[in-house]
Amino acid sequence: MGTTAAPSHAADRWLMRYYTVRALFSAAWVILAVTADRSPSPIAVALIIAYPLWDCIANYVDASRTGGLRANPTQLLNTVVSGAVTLAVILAVPHGFHPVVAVIGVWATLAGVLQLATAIRRWRTADAQWPMILSGAQSGLAGVFMVRRAADASLTLSVAAIAPYAAFGALYFAISAVVLAVRRRRSGRAG
Repeated sequence: MGTTAAPSHAADRWLMRYYTVRALFSAAWVILAVTADRSPSPIAVALIIAYPLWDCIANYVDASRTGGLRANPTQLLNTVVSGAVTLAVILAVPHGFHPVVAVIGVWATLAGVLQLATAIRRWRTADAQWPMILSGAQSGLAGVFMVRRAADASLTLSVAAIAPYAAFGALYFAISAVVLAVRRRRSGRAG
């Protein structure tokens, strides 16, 4: 991990559960998104609204469990941004998936930068932050890619256009949860 302070076992336990829930949610979301109707069906619309809303709620809960919103300014900002994006998606839905994917792309970039900043801040106090750093960086790049795709009117976009982004998020959260579980098991055997 390359830290100067020992990670808190309680913090690592919380993060392991948190990352596991985030990975499972994202994996389930991806499965539903790739099987959803290609048109703006009620299921597709619900999925596209649920994704940033879930991120808003998850960041709020994580910040609340790890010292509060004042102690976690990047997560406070991520909570606000994700909430605003949820509303922006609701407003964009009647205009089709191109504007929706553009909004999600801008959000992915902002959320990625904020996730990267959160992981860097946690580097000294929590294990398994390297996957979160990679995830934040990848999210920023994926967001730029989504905005470019949304600008191409020749493409047919659907909720499935966001699935690769969500799948990588699920993978990074799962890796962090596994790393924390392995380290917890090893420290349990050593202690």
